[in-house]
Amino acid sequence: MSARLLQLLSLCLVATLFQVPAGAAVAESKPVATEPARVAAAETATKAGEPAGAARRIYVIPVREQIGSAVLYIIRRGLKEAIEQKADAVILDMKTPGGALDATLEIMEALAKFEGPTITYINNEAMSAGAFISASTEEIWFAPTGIIGAAAPVSMGGQDVEATMRQKIVSYLKARIRSTSEGKGFRGEVVSAMIDADYVLKVGDKVIKDKGELLSLTAAEAAKSYGEPPRTLLSAGTAATLEDLIAKRFGPAKHAVTTLEVTWSESLAVLINAFSSVLLGVGLLALYIEFKTPGFGVFGVVGIICLAIVFLGSYVAGLSGHEPMLVFALGLILVAVEFFVFPGVVVFALTGLLLMLGSLVWSMADLWPNEPMSVAWSGDAFVGPLANLGLGIAIAIGLALALARFLPRGWFFERLAVSGESVGAAQSAGLPASIALRADALIGQRGIAATGLFPSGQVEIDGRRFEARLEVGSAPAGTRVVVRRRTDFGLIVDREDTRS
Repeated sequence: MSARLLQLLSLCLVATLFQVPAGAAVAESKPVATEPARVAAAETATKAGEPAGAARRIYVIPVREQIGSAVLYIIRRGLKEAIEQKADAVILDMKTPGGALDATLEIMEALAKFEGPTITYINNEAMSAGAFISASTEEIWFAPTGIIGAAAPVSMGGQDVEATMRQKIVSYLKARIRSTSEGKGFRGEVVSAMIDADYVLKVGDKVIKDKGELLSLTAAEAAKSYGEPPRTLLSAGTAATLEDLIAKRFGPAKHAVTTLEVTWSESLAVLINAFSSVLLGVGLLALYIEFKTPGFGVFGVVGIICLAIVFLGSYVAGLSGHEPMLVFALGLILVAVEFFVFPGVVVFALTGLLLMLGSLVWSMADLWPNEPMSVAWSGDAFVGPLANLGLGIAIAIGLALALARFLPRGWFFERLAVSGESVGAAQSAGLPASIALRADALIGQRGIAATGLFPSGQVEIDGRRFEARLEVGSAPAGTRVVVRRRTDFGLIVDREDTRS
């Protein structure tokens, strides 16, 4: 049985590895640049400490449709891959009408984790939440038809937020944008005018936006210069294509450009992570039942699948890599060794259980590459995962109590009983309802272990089989046993030679 368990574990890991998108495809930019672009590229190279015109590693992350959990997972996964690949810059290729504020704030925090330049290419709109995300990057570039703005908070249904709540949200957002826009020209004031209809945007004697409307800007408007010395209102430049932007910003060298491949898996991960606690509970309960019954069957498969789905959701969401899954597999192998090879030792099962639970928490923690250990393993990173695991364990215990309370008196429990022939006319049974009233009479009776008890299995008493479990140790098939008591799940037995 242990070989079959190991085979299932291997299949589960392989399936998970190949179902998750690799995430990237490499393309090369077309080096087309004007003389001003070469000057700008030289200045950028000087700041970065690299020769002018040097080839760069650039990572492009598409930002499409509504901002929500799926887009958060895409950006977080892309940023972590960019860090691991030692990319010199990240470009958000943006076309979004806006979206959820909570996901937007998480995206803004994630962008701050990347130490190199972050650039937004508005291709061709960045409205509402898209404007916030753009404002948190170092530079904002526009396609010729690009627009940005109209970032006032609204409810999920698109209706206006209640006045007092709107004031609180607007005040917070303006402060948040100011903090990320320091040293970036007029950006803080411009985005404030996009958030607050009552905000007056004025540069010198020029009123750009008066009260009563939200600011939105075209590429041309964002590129206008104001003040002394003149500075563009918001735009770092206009580029006809993404390749044009790269050539203007980084020079004409043959840059290595990696574009994150976006698939349907992010949308699936949103659903998986929404029910991660339920999947954890069902998976842990299924594995518990599997280890309490002889052999390896449907409960073991269900448990492994549920927990593998949790790992898959965490991987696609950009939370974990393969390492937590490998640790979980090691823990599962140790538990299998305890039950099938060295039963009764306890240390293997205990170590394996700790590894399994630890890997589940690890997989759900938002850890970043190259982050200092003091930051990466801070308590805040594990609050959410520990809460999910705790809820999952509570669900597992609740389901176990429900099974113990209701199933022994239902048809489903009787179907769980293993049927088959043993010693002539021997009849198999667990403790179905038809025997429940006579089960107490079995206490004190002697029988034979029909299967190995490691520590669970089946015993045969008077030609009938019962689910049974040794309280201590294990016993091979054929061992004589005596019944000590019964539970809703079966009989508790001792070796006959250890009875008191």
